[in-house]
Amino acid sequence: MPAPPPSQAKPDGVLSVFDAITIMVGLVVGVGIFKTPSIVAANVSSEWAFLAVWVAGGLITLVGALCYAELAAAEPHAGGEYHFLSRAYGRSFAMLFGWARCTVIQTGAIAGVAFMLGDYITQIFPLGPYGSAIYAALAVLLFTGINIIGTAESKTLQVLVTFIEVAALAAIILFGLFGTSDAGTPAIQPLPVETAALGTAMIFVLLTFGGWNEAAYLTGELNDAPRNIAKVLTLGTLILIGLYTLANLALLSILGLDGLRGSEAVAADMMRIVAGPAGEVIVTLAVVIAAVSTLNATIFTGARVFYAMAQDLAILRWIGIWDGRGKSPANGQIAQGIIALALIAMGAFTRDGFKAMVDYTAPVFWGFLLMVGMALFVLRWRHPERKLPYRVPLYPFTPIVFCLTCLYMLHASIKYTGTAALIGLAVLAAGTPILLFKRKLADPVVAASSRHDIPS
Repeated sequence: MPAPPPSQAKPDGVLSVFDAITIMVGLVVGVGIFKTPSIVAANVSSEWAFLAVWVAGGLITLVGALCYAELAAAEPHAGGEYHFLSRAYGRSFAMLFGWARCTVIQTGAIAGVAFMLGDYITQIFPLGPYGSAIYAALAVLLFTGINIIGTAESKTLQVLVTFIEVAALAAIILFGLFGTSDAGTPAIQPLPVETAALGTAMIFVLLTFGGWNEAAYLTGELNDAPRNIAKVLTLGTLILIGLYTLANLALLSILGLDGLRGSEAVAADMMRIVAGPAGEVIVTLAVVIAAVSTLNATIFTGARVFYAMAQDLAILRWIGIWDGRGKSPANGQIAQGIIALALIAMGAFTRDGFKAMVDYTAPVFWGFLLMVGMALFVLRWRHPERKLPYRVPLYPFTPIVFCLTCLYMLHASIKYTGTAALIGLAVLAAGTPILLFKRKLADPVVAASSRHDIPS
């Protein structure tokens, strides 16, 4: 069938369960697993506690995924969290979230991952003091361009890099579990037990698991979304728990807890011990591929909220045009790329662009994630008679655990982050004037069934 005119084109169910799980895993399995184990090890008192905190973080992530599964199954929409918040609290609150996601949460995440990619490429091909920012900007331009071309192209790229990434992580797991540490561990200075801080460890574990919630933005394009989104979120999370637990067990078996605490690059140190210099090459490639995978997937899901937000703001109508030929929110991709490039320019003048972006996004991200969790209670209360395609198990205990976790992370992200966090909150506050441009619509947002393959 010919593509619909741009003004009439809407999301179609072009993603399979396999595609969506691949995108979700690619979003989450990023550079964090190569950076955070040493930080986590420094804040626990035993090897058992080190593994337990990773398993606990995975279970908390699973709880959040189950909550999202109920919301996404009931409200399948390309706007994802924007749509949930609009249904629960009204369009004004959703528009403020849309502003936050467009200017802080998603674009900050894109800039942060791009900086990480730039940091590693700079080690191979240095370009001077701003080399990392230059590579970050080029990466954003490249992958935004691929996503503008079309969903099929970006999906194919995501499947390819995710499989390479998982294969590289599997190699690290196998080397760690079946290799030997006869070559010795890196020189370390063990930390005393009293410095352990389980809460800090959990913050970095949940940061490493971050990105799973982006699957909500795939429901507008997921085939039979009400039935399949629960499969995507559950299976995707279980895969992540398995990969992360095995990866950390492998690291622990070679380096030991003290070795992990004293290592600046845990995977590289482990692979150097069991496989020599060639092992370091494997890790470097794995980190680069992980960054590419996360960056492409984050760009893919990020622009979907621009599409949803444009339905509520007349001045953003052009951003909401869905490209019927490429089956993507092309104008939203362009706007997202421009904002991400501006944040990269800002981060270029800080000591650590990646950390600055993490600080910039954290408080705003966890605050709105808390509100999404509470939306589950609000929607059940408003529509007690509604037949839900999927119900979160052990309600209300499950969403209560999720909301309490988000509340703690919000507190920690404000208390332990730097000036960039305050800038992120200031940018959020600066978005309140957009509410003056709210369109007068009878329906809060575009209907959840606004797809060509779902009858209205």
